[in-house]
Amino acid sequence: MVEWIGVRANRRENLLERMSADLSETGLEGDHARPGKRAVTLIQAEHLPVIAALCGRDSVSPALLRRNIVLSRLNLTAMRGRRLRIGTALIEVTGPCAPCSRMEEALGPGGYTAVRGHGGMTARVIEPGRVAVGDAVTPQDAAERA
Repeated sequence: MVEWIGVRANRRENLLERMSADLSETGLEGDHARPGKRAVTLIQAEHLPVIAALCGRDSVSPALLRRNIVLSRLNLTAMRGRRLRIGTALIEVTGPCAPCSRMEEALGPGGYTAVRGHGGMTARVIEPGRVAVGDAVTPQDAAERA
């Protein structure tokens, strides 16, 4: 399920929370995303408390982690190379989203290390569509891709 959506118009700006957004080949509307295999970044909601614990915090806001969409109830790592229906859009999970150097600024000393292995995944957009908080996220079987 989609738990949170965030966009930033320019590099190094803070993410702005959205309840919904259009997703095109170039990423979420209003985001400065890179077209292609990094058009959108995803992170599991279940990893947020882990990252917080590793940083010695009570909680971590998704906006601090600089990912576009927070999903729950889905093992993103297991979805690498697979397609997901998210809202009305279809994406393909392309690979891990490594933490950036901004994690030390955002989370304090050890922030980069805390996010390692928990930084989420990148994805390319196969079919544009609308994504909203509360939307289901459904893995697509190979037969449905043909």
